[in-house]
Amino acid sequence: MDVFEYLENVKDKESFIAFVKALAEEREQAEKMERENPLRYQWGGALDWQNSDISAFLWATLECFEERPLKKAMAEEPSWRGFAEFLYFGKIYE
Repeated sequence: MDVFEYLENVKDKESFIAFVKALAEEREQAEKMERENPLRYQWGGALDWQNSDISAFLWATLECFEERPLKKAMAEEPSWRGFAEFLYFGKIYE
């Protein structure tokens, strides 16, 4: 199962933990790929990771609270799925 599939299956604490583990494992794999071939990934990270350092990742996560055309902001009520989407947004938002 890939990270997006884990995200799609988040419904409770256990599935959230499985998602976070998968996300961390994927980032470790992406870091290895980027170290082995830095020129290939100089404009975008391996495995679609757009934010390779923690500050860029955290700034990107905050974008999930912004409402835009064709995208609604994160729900007001917290949920395990919402937490997972928050972290996933840090991976994909440029």
